[in-house]
Amino acid sequence: MDANKYKIGIIGLGPVGLTIAAHLREAGCDIAICDVLRDKINLIRSSGIHLVGKVEKTCFVNYSYYSLDELLRDNIDILICASKAYHVNSILDTILQIRPQKDFFVLSAQNGIGVAQMYAKHFEEKNIFRMVVNFAGNLNAPNAVNVTFFNPPNYLASRDDSQPEVADWIAEILSSVKLNTVSLDSFELRNKIWEKTILNAALSPLCAIAKLTMREAMANPDTHEIVEKLIMEATLVANAEEIKLPDNFVKLCIRYLKNAGDHFPSLAVDLMNKSNTEINFMNGKIVEFGKKHYIRTPLNLTFTNLVRAITEKNLNKY
Repeated sequence: MDANKYKIGIIGLGPVGLTIAAHLREAGCDIAICDVLRDKINLIRSSGIHLVGKVEKTCFVNYSYYSLDELLRDNIDILICASKAYHVNSILDTILQIRPQKDFFVLSAQNGIGVAQMYAKHFEEKNIFRMVVNFAGNLNAPNAVNVTFFNPPNYLASRDDSQPEVADWIAEILSSVKLNTVSLDSFELRNKIWEKTILNAALSPLCAIAKLTMREAMANPDTHEIVEKLIMEATLVANAEEIKLPDNFVKLCIRYLKNAGDHFPSLAVDLMNKSNTEINFMNGKIVEFGKKHYIRTPLNLTFTNLVRAITEKNLNKY
């Protein structure tokens, strides 16, 4: 396998972006990274990327930039977007200015439902890929990730199934360095996106508002009941959307979430840091599709609106 077949750019150097970057570099890929936080880039240049916890790696990258503008001018073949989903519009604006010909592939490794559709408004579908990431972690330092869990495999697909060879190459490269990833067709991947989003939506806003870690939320009978009801609402909506979920899905979700770590999910961290959140792509999408099918989703609506209200207050305060 030719690890240098494509030059890969990565935008968004949180836990997901840094973890992907470290594995691609270990596989021998030619990669370039960017982040608007200059101190983060400077630290990566001087000390490298460090993964600890469930995955332990240290690496230095080929190229690093302070902006997406610079990254796009570096003739990348694949742009992996690992930033928060609410940054997609600004990413697209920059792409349209710097590489308007859009002569490269975009792989969204972002949370939530409806993210790939945002890229599809500007890119041909054959150039868009979507990845479901089944690992997570927290930043110990700007260049260091504590990988708290990896529930393999990750999944990815070409949006219109027209580029299976590219999807297979990415999956094989990541799997070769034990970040096990499977290439699926787009319909199977849609099911996986919904599964992952339902899991995120069940805990993230609850932990954010109650300021409970995931383990604390699942250990408390009162919040545990809320989590189960959130999943049940979302499952009804998914079924109406003809999403194929596993048998006993609600019970499987509860079993999975009981093993959640004693830390805050990323949405909770964002809310507590008075930053924007991905609520619109999680519970917000469940509410949106519920309305489409005339399915009531009162708990998901409550958490969506509460997180939005708190976020609006936080962002308008300064």
